[in-house]
Amino acid sequence: MVPITNLLAFALASLVLIAIPGPSVLFVIGRSLALGRKGGLLSVLGNALGMVPQIIAVALGVGVVLAQSVVLFTIIKFAGAAYLVYLGIQAIRHRGGGTTAAGPVPPSSTWRLLREGFVVGATNPKSIVFFVAVLPQFVDYRAGSIPLQLASLGAVFLVLALTLDSIWALAAGTARHWFARSPKRISTLGAAGGVMMIGLGGTLALTGSKS
Repeated sequence: MVPITNLLAFALASLVLIAIPGPSVLFVIGRSLALGRKGGLLSVLGNALGMVPQIIAVALGVGVVLAQSVVLFTIIKFAGAAYLVYLGIQAIRHRGGGTTAAGPVPPSSTWRLLREGFVVGATNPKSIVFFVAVLPQFVDYRAGSIPLQLASLGAVFLVLALTLDSIWALAAGTARHWFARSPKRISTLGAAGGVMMIGLGGTLALTGSKS
């Protein structure tokens, strides 16, 4: 098991990192503005689930190979960036309709939103680098069970990310709900969310270096 001091230090470092708006936060805000609170929260959950394979890979030692491979890392980076751009374009195209701020999310849409969030989370190059570079620093190698320690630290990060990203989703979704009284304003918000995702995808493609 991870020593309690290491665990607390890692939790603090994770809180600082998660609290600073980054790709995940911008993605969640963009989705919440485009889809409302339910869509935003489902995107948060999907995004967190997408990080699970990354944590497992790091715990098993595969993450280091991935992070050090220029070809694999670049493929994942551009795949994630392209998918964000695609989601942004879709949000702009359907900005006037679809999921409302207060309306129910159909089961098919629920799984679609979870799947889309999962793909974004799984292909986020910055989280791959974080897990590979930061998690091992908080492991007590004398205690053994290294994969279990890495997985435990990853689980802590996921819980914190879920909590804080959900707050962002609720805040942005509430703003959409307030603006939803005007069809023109809700259309503008949906387009704004789409533009944010397109911009985020472009930024990741241009600046997401494996270093």
